[in-house]
Amino acid sequence: MADLPIETIFEILTRVPAKVVGRSRSVCKEWYALLSTRDFIRVHCSRSLVSSNQRVLLIDDLTCSVHPIIFQSYDYGPRSIVTLPFDHQNNDVSILSHLNGLLCVCLNHTNELLLWNPTTTAFKRLSTSDSLGIYINNLDAVGLYADDADDYKVLHIKRRCGVYESYVYSRELNFWRNIPFLTRQEYLSPNFYWSPGTFCGGTLYFTLCECWVGGTNVVICFDINSEQFKEISFPPVPSTGFVQGVLVNVKNELHMFATTGWFEITIDLWTLKEDYWIKVLSCPPIPPISLSLWGDITHYVTNGNWFVMTKLGKLFTIEMDTKPFEILYPVTWFRGYKGAVFVETVVSPSI
Repeated sequence: MADLPIETIFEILTRVPAKVVGRSRSVCKEWYALLSTRDFIRVHCSRSLVSSNQRVLLIDDLTCSVHPIIFQSYDYGPRSIVTLPFDHQNNDVSILSHLNGLLCVCLNHTNELLLWNPTTTAFKRLSTSDSLGIYINNLDAVGLYADDADDYKVLHIKRRCGVYESYVYSRELNFWRNIPFLTRQEYLSPNFYWSPGTFCGGTLYFTLCECWVGGTNVVICFDINSEQFKEISFPPVPSTGFVQGVLVNVKNELHMFATTGWFEITIDLWTLKEDYWIKVLSCPPIPPISLSLWGDITHYVTNGNWFVMTKLGKLFTIEMDTKPFEILYPVTWFRGYKGAVFVETVVSPSI
């Protein structure tokens, strides 16, 4: 390939797997420079966002492993053991958000936020000496997004001492800055639980749910260009049981799996159109599940089946006669593990 024009080399190498790009950087100085440019990383990332490059990261107390996804059998392939490149205690790491191969994680023993690319192993600590980039579970919310200038940013909503504050971290500037955040006073209650942010169409979306039967449930939207927050309604699901909304970006359209119930759980799939929710699918009520096994939806796969996985590993399959689409959505727990679905890229957590 030494005699090929640089444009041809660019076109070829933007189509190879991320790990091949990493090895190719050692070929020569010219390739190292080319494969490190922002244009190359941006184009390679855009061409890597396909289902065949999706991987499942699983973390338990002893190991951290990465599995390919076998779409023909809807299962995980053979695992590769990954060594966490940062200090931790018994793999006590929470994955909060993901985008284009980057994971925003929290080290639970120090509450520090990090950006981490598990494919390249590169990571960046986001905490500062004045306590920015410190995440408190069950009080805070985090969302990862990229702006029009390809700057990866982290939105951190903090709930402290009866006050909400919000900060944005810029990878480009390596700096946190405060932005205005206005919301209702009642949302300061610790009874409200924030979901991680889901990035879709220039907006970060969060669900905010009150943790009791008949409680208030809303969706908080953050426009990444104006940096303004607004509130929209939750899908009109029954409030006769516990309510959970899980947001999913499907082909740049926002969907929500909304679960509600007590002894039986009903799951509906909704899509957002112009700030209004439209029901896409409904499923029959799932047979009673003990509250100690309260479940998260872990997969919606190409054959039209929904898989609902409880936190202790019991699997429920819901068969749906519908037009399928390929999506795997990341949750906090997979088969008793902490994990996420991510795409292998060479996007760096730092500049």
